[in-house]
Amino acid sequence: MISASVLFGSGLGTAFFCWFGYRSAVSRSDIGALRTTLRMTVLADLWLTAPAVVFQAASGIVLMGSLGWSLTSAWSIAVWSMFLVVGACWLPVVAIQIHLSKVAVAATSIGTLPQDFHRKFRAWFALGVPAFTLTMVLFYFMVAKPLAIE
Repeated sequence: MISASVLFGSGLGTAFFCWFGYRSAVSRSDIGALRTTLRMTVLADLWLTAPAVVFQAASGIVLMGSLGWSLTSAWSIAVWSMFLVVGACWLPVVAIQIHLSKVAVAATSIGTLPQDFHRKFRAWFALGVPAFTLTMVLFYFMVAKPLAIE
């Protein structure tokens, strides 16, 4: 539960920081604030979210084994499927964040950012919606265990 909480909290916190930092920097035409926001977002995912993802998967397998829970139960299949879909959304999000950070560093001002920059930021947001939603469902599955485990 601790790693799930760290994963949930760091994902939500990073997304909040990045989204509102982007909106604020663009509205104030502050390229420095945008650069800082994107750099810190990439670092937060590297230092907080990525280790939590790895630990969540590893500890989940160990815990299931120690409790004698089947990796082929309906609950396990549902949980691991959602985990993989979240990962399939999150990996492109990380790639987009890194790309946006590099583009922001190269830009001389908010006005010189290419339109593609803003389109990719919208894609970043769009990928975050199913990832966040499924993360909440995963958290529920871990706590309530709504399907048979054995």
